[in-house]
Formats: sequence, C-alpha cells, structure tokens
Amino acid sequence: MLVLLPPSEGKASSGRGAPLKLESLSLPGLTAAREAVLDELVELCVGDEDKAREVLGLSEGLRDEVAKNVGLRTAGARPAGEIYTGVLYDALDLASLDAAAKRRAARSLLVFSGLWGAVRVTDRIPSYRCSMGVKLPGLGALGAHWRTPMAAALPEAAGAGLVLDLRSSAYAAAWKPKGEVAGRTATVRVLHAPTRKVVSHFNKATKGRIVRSLLAAGITPKDPAELVTVLRDLGYEVEAVAPTKAGAPWALDVLVDEIH
Repeated sequence: MLVLLPPSEGKASSGRGAPLKLESLSLPGLTAAREAVLDELVELCVGDEDKAREVLGLSEGLRDEVAKNVGLRTAGARPAGEIYTGVLYDALDLASLDAAAKRRAARSLLVFSGLWGAVRVTDRIPSYRCSMGVKLPGLGALGAHWRTPMAAALPEAAGAGLVLDLRSSAYAAAWKPKGEVAGRTATVRVLHAPTRKVVSHFNKATKGRIVRSLLAAGITPKDPAELVTVLRDLGYEVEAVAPTKAGAPWALDVLVDEIH
C-alpha cells in the first residue's frame, strides 16, 4: 500500500543535526528536479525579500519564512514526519505509534511537496516554505515542473498494491495515476454527513485518523474494494463509487456526523 499525503503549510523548525543531503532522499529519480527547485528557491529568497514574499504568497507576518529558505542548504535536517505539522499530522500522530506501525509508516507514506516532489516520512529535510502552487521565476509552475519526473518515479514507488490518494488538488496536479495504477487507486473525500459538504478542518483530521487506523491495525488492503471493507470494519461510514471505465480511480466518500 502506498499512501499519498499533502504536506502542511506550517512546519516544525529545522533540526540541529547534519544538513540536507539531496542524494540521500527517497525516490532518487527526482534528485535533478529537486536540485533545480532548491537552486531557484534559494536564489529567489537571497534577492529581493518583497518579491520573494509575493512569489511565495506570504504575508508580511511570514517574512521570516524567506530567511528560512535562504539557509536551506546549511540548516539542520529532521525526518519529514517531524517537520510536517498541522491538523492532518496531529491526527496521524506518528510519534505515538508503536514500533511496528512506525515501520509500516516508513514503507507506505509518501508526502508530496513543492520543493522536494515527494518524500518518505523518514527522509531528513530542513523546514521550508514553498507550496506546489508557487510559480518560480526560472521554472514556472511547480505542479508542471514535477509531472515528468514524477511520471517516471511514482509508478515504481506504487508497486503492485493499493494507492490511497489523500492529496489536495494542488498536489494531485504533480502526479496523476494512469492505466493499471489508476485502477487500484482510491481517492477520498471527507464529508459532513448532514450537509454533504467538505469542511477543511475535519476533512484533514479524518484523513489523518484513517491513516493512523490502518497503520495501527497493521492492515494493508490490496485494492480499493478491500479498503472499503476494511474502513467499514474500523468504524468509518464509507460510500464508494467504482470506476466505470478502465484507467480511472475509485472515489470514496467518508461521512462524518460531527465537526471535530
């Protein structure tokens, strides 16, 4: 099983350990594309701070994020699972999983990123600010920048099992499963049951809890149909729509009664 996650806008501070080593990150086929984004981002942030904030979509109150990006090559690095914070990651709570569940997380979770493309939760990275929606002056839109290297690297990472896609639309733009891989992919929406509307906070929290439930139970569904059964057994209310044509993913709606 491969679980595709969005990153978080807010991030923990960089560590005090050794700095980033791009060649040590998972998915080595993305190294050249990572180097290109890193070079452009650092160059942008070393220059005009106001321009950098504009490009990165940062408010005046987030001015310090520009300085953070300037030091990306020398800042201490921490496991990505510690860097990413926010509602989804609070609900997932990787640190409190038992040892076996943590090993499963290391094998199955892949976090998408405007800067790194995608990383495992054990990959050591510094804290940064660069969303997938950014258009860097020398590279253009990052979603488009990542499509070609992702198309080469991600099918291998997906292996032969289920792909559980929990990404937001901006990050889904970087890689769209196709063909046989798409047929064993399940996308998930979390809806407030009475209104059938997506509400951001509990959408993220419920996705985090779903992943935690699967990891803690040690369950690895082999395909979307089995995932539906497993989630229902774990207490989730799930409505599923199987694809009507080959090469399309399953669509799962998880219904939640209370916003929490």
